[in-house]
Amino acid sequence: MELAEIIAEKQKELRIHQFGFMGTDQLSIQQGVRDLCEMNSCGRYGNSWSCPPAVGTLEECRSRIMQYKNVFVYTTKHDLEDSYDFEGMMAGKDAHEEISRKVAAYFRSLVPGDLLILSGDGCARCATCTYPDAPCRFPGEVCPTVESYGVEVYRVAQTLNINYINGKNTVTYFSCILF
Repeated sequence: MELAEIIAEKQKELRIHQFGFMGTDQLSIQQGVRDLCEMNSCGRYGNSWSCPPAVGTLEECRSRIMQYKNVFVYTTKHDLEDSYDFEGMMAGKDAHEEISRKVAAYFRSLVPGDLLILSGDGCARCATCTYPDAPCRFPGEVCPTVESYGVEVYRVAQTLNINYINGKNTVTYFSCILF
């Protein structure tokens, strides 16, 4: 059975909304995405091991990505009360990160070898990140964000025919597993 079929059988149980596979050579990695990180709208730039500048330069991130051949992309969709439901967005983010930990564990059971996991949002494992004053408390668990690696999520969605937006009063989060 192919990997896509195996994932499809577990899709509902894993709480994945949509997914697809692509080659790393199909990823669009752009400085403009990293520039958005530097604007620091999320407050994690320079404050988290999962975000720039801790993840390295864009060139270093691109080099890490290109060490892999394939990308498994998946989304989770979360309903909101309305388009201003910030609490719902944060609850969706937290749910996505919990789902991502389970998806990563399941994927590791299917695919041997080294994986690069890019998360849908910055790591929130610790109440206060040790960056930049001390090493990460959980270096094996921290996952850089998709955006911190400069990946254009909108183009990924277009390439895989995955919804970037899933309708009114929803929020969609993306993650990638490179293998």
